[in-house]
Amino acid sequence: MSKRVVITGLGVISSLGMGWKEFWQNLLNGMSGISPVTSLDTSDQFTHNGGEAKKFRPEEHFTEHEMRSMNRATQMALVAARMAVQDAGVSAGLLKKEMTGISFGTNLGAVQAIEDINELMVIRNATPDRELLIQAATHAMSSAIAGEFGLPGGAMIFSTACSAGNYAIGYGFDQIRLGRFDLVVAGASDAFSKVAFTGFNQFKAVAPEKCQPFDRQRKGMMVAEAAGCLIMESLDHALEREANVYGEVLGYGLSCDAFHMTSSTVEGIARCMKKALREAGISTGDVDYISAHGTGTPTNDRNECAALREVFGERSAVIPTSSIKSMLGHAMGAASALEAIACALVVRDDIIPPTINYETPDPDCSIDCVPNIARKVAVRIAMNNSYAFGGNNACLIVKKYV
Repeated sequence: MSKRVVITGLGVISSLGMGWKEFWQNLLNGMSGISPVTSLDTSDQFTHNGGEAKKFRPEEHFTEHEMRSMNRATQMALVAARMAVQDAGVSAGLLKKEMTGISFGTNLGAVQAIEDINELMVIRNATPDRELLIQAATHAMSSAIAGEFGLPGGAMIFSTACSAGNYAIGYGFDQIRLGRFDLVVAGASDAFSKVAFTGFNQFKAVAPEKCQPFDRQRKGMMVAEAAGCLIMESLDHALEREANVYGEVLGYGLSCDAFHMTSSTVEGIARCMKKALREAGISTGDVDYISAHGTGTPTNDRNECAALREVFGERSAVIPTSSIKSMLGHAMGAASALEAIACALVVRDDIIPPTINYETPDPDCSIDCVPNIARKVAVRIAMNNSYAFGGNNACLIVKKYV
């Protein structure tokens, strides 16, 4: 497992726009993608704002027949994959080789289709058609990407809640290091849904107006949708085709809290980071930036900061550690895929996106959260943290390519 793995293509759909360039520029400008929800009737909810990808219009990318056979999460995943493939400059012939695979993640994936089926069968006493039933498959997005590009190598789907993106990237990384694939289309996608919005509202985990990670007055997360896709290759494969390289994946760590369905533990989070550092062959002193899970909920932010103190000691107070969820909202399984993309751009450009909406310091969150304004600083190694319901933790390490 000695192959080096690099990132050569990026595709993004988010509340901050279409494509990685618009996404990245808006992150650095500290823009908010949070706005009043329009895809759902929120009149009976506690809150009314979210991070919808309002620039994503399926009719601009698919025929009417195609739209009927794909749920929104699959539509976004496929368009993000198209963007990443184009960005990487990968030819159709190269993709169709057996050494190309797919590794994708999602939290709720087909939930919109299930909501529609429920509406038909339970409320209207009607029978769903074939296209709607096809939408409900958990593996729909990986199968759609395989079908689009004719990828015969194998397709995986991970549903490890809000860390699914990092899980998918980590699996793709391993497959390349093991020599099973030369190239992997990796990422995650989740669409805005009634289940997610209503569920987190019932948990009282959603802020009424804005997400304020690490702020003493933080009131919760913001439900969002997004898709993020990365093209990963062995370095030899990328050099052979003279590909542009954004960054190098050094390793990852996984852990399970084995504690509670919704609450995280400091020990589990810390264990995940320690495993990632060990696998990447680096020390705590090598990390120049941390992309925090940073949801903006009181418990999550407090536990994450405690875990950072356990792993990094006194350095935890000075390592730049920002949360882009303050701008994007929490895009469920797609969140860590977008954050991995941000990390690749951070190490490439030596600039860190801010944590916006930061107003009041919290003694329990005594970190440098890069408040409100992007920061130009040399970044050689970035850590991407993601934690999820069920105690599913995943930490990814990305390094500047030299």
